[in-house]
Amino acid sequence: MYDIIVIGAGAAGMTSALYALRNSKTVLVLESESLGGQIANSPRLENYPSIKAISGEEFADNLYNQIIDLGAEVEFDKVVDLIKQEDGTFKVVTEYGEYLSKAVIIAAGVKHKHLRTKSDREDLVGKGVYYCAICDGAFYKDREVAVIGDANTALQYSLLLASYCKKVYVYTLFDKFFGDKALVKALRSKENIEVRPNTSVCDFIGENELTAIEYKDADGEIKRHEIPAVFVAIGQIPDNKAFANLVDLDKDGYIIADETCRTKTEGLFVAGDCRTKNVRQVVTAVADGGIASTNASLYIESLNA
Repeated sequence: MYDIIVIGAGAAGMTSALYALRNSKTVLVLESESLGGQIANSPRLENYPSIKAISGEEFADNLYNQIIDLGAEVEFDKVVDLIKQEDGTFKVVTEYGEYLSKAVIIAAGVKHKHLRTKSDREDLVGKGVYYCAICDGAFYKDREVAVIGDANTALQYSLLLASYCKKVYVYTLFDKFFGDKALVKALRSKENIEVRPNTSVCDFIGENELTAIEYKDADGEIKRHEIPAVFVAIGQIPDNKAFANLVDLDKDGYIIADETCRTKTEGLFVAGDCRTKNVRQVVTAVADGGIASTNASLYIESLNA
């Protein structure tokens, strides 16, 4: 029986573990894929307070080593079910076993929807193909870049990039945007943003880094655009189905919780990108982790009172 089981080893999950361990709680972290979450794929993190620059991988490794040194247990296993038992404890069911705890923190994160291309060039992610302009856009200051998408995130990325990039090309499937009117108006007013509507990006080109994209225009003709970076903004996907019996989900599948990180089930908390929130960044994930873990520790103390 653990005091706290944390589901997910991204920034939110490992910070949850850190705070729980510092509160003298026993902790198990369950991760289905790889340590660090989305930030581990970023070549450089430059917007984290007190750290001028660090690779996402190094940031994740440092956080992992910190919790291991404090006594965290980490298992690579996918959670398939979460049950609150009659005695108030939780049973976490994974693909390979079952674990018990007094409290649970869900920090399962989200995944960017990846653009599937003809050549399936996933090897270029982080090498010219990016899914977060806030994280990686500044590396292309004074250069030309492209954005793929037509909703709010794509609009926001385009405006951000236009503030320091020489030119931003925006590729959209249709001839209109599906975001806020104010953002569309702001984008249309930027002289260094060129919208290329009715296009479908079908391939990424390059050996060890992106050098060009191929796209199909409105006439069905395949064209090539030499460009050093493309930012894909076609949505994010939470995967909270395993917890749906104990939490409320919004229409997009995010766990409904406010800044206290409490869910509707007593003893069950949520942290990071998988919960309803407006800003999804490393600093907000870390903040959630600290809040969720502190409240989980207080919950456990109340059981012993």
